[in-house]
Amino acid sequence: MDMSNVMSVVVGFLTTAGLRILLALVIYIVGRFVIGKLMKLFGKLKAFTGMDETARNYIMTFIKATLYVILGVAIIAQLGVNMASVIAVIASCGVAVGLAMQGALSNLAGGIMLLIFRPFNVGDYIVAGGEEGVVKRISLIYTVLNTVDNKQVSIPNGSMMNANITNASVENVRRVDLTFNIDGAEPIKKVQAAIMGAVIDSKLAMADPAPQVEPLAGIPGGLQYTVRVWCKTSDYWDLYFELMREIPAALGIAGIAGPSTPVKVNK
Repeated sequence: MDMSNVMSVVVGFLTTAGLRILLALVIYIVGRFVIGKLMKLFGKLKAFTGMDETARNYIMTFIKATLYVILGVAIIAQLGVNMASVIAVIASCGVAVGLAMQGALSNLAGGIMLLIFRPFNVGDYIVAGGEEGVVKRISLIYTVLNTVDNKQVSIPNGSMMNANITNASVENVRRVDLTFNIDGAEPIKKVQAAIMGAVIDSKLAMADPAPQVEPLAGIPGGLQYTVRVWCKTSDYWDLYFELMREIPAALGIAGIAGPSTPVKVNK
């Protein structure tokens, strides 16, 4: 084969390969554009707009990932790669990747279970996995919380499904529980009246269920009183801080002292 024939073969190959690569690039660009338009279209459908935000975000993420997989297969096919070989390689790699990514798959399964059983939704205040905060989003792998000091915490979904979850937002009302230590010599009725006065003065405290002020336990030099006040869930922290200001002030005005410290006698 002379040099001219070699050059013809090379030029023909480069032309064919270059055309395939160019078309694959076009498919990628057009595919991304189409996927973007489809995601916006799906987001406007009534079936999605009327859906809970948690489920909607999860389903939209799954649809987007599926569309990109289809786009990837189309690009590979355009490049002329034998699809039977590709499927065989993907299958063999899938086993190895599955073994290596057991944790990630566990998180993925956990995310699906969270979507099905719905122990919380986006916007709920929860305590789980040693963290607490407002649920910002639930992705395929992680649940993201915003803490009260505005830090973002990502908790693996697998851990979430294996942990105790406390949802503070699911009910409309919550109870504020406080304890105060009082000198044992102070009359119980006097202590109750002083604390209850501060509770009743609060506009955030609910009258029904009725608030409670009761001696809870004995402590060195006095008694520990429990204060239980119900309020709207949205008012919880406002009422908590208000009572922590007003109850000690009311006790001081009533002349009620804290527990006396036992005097140590040296022998």
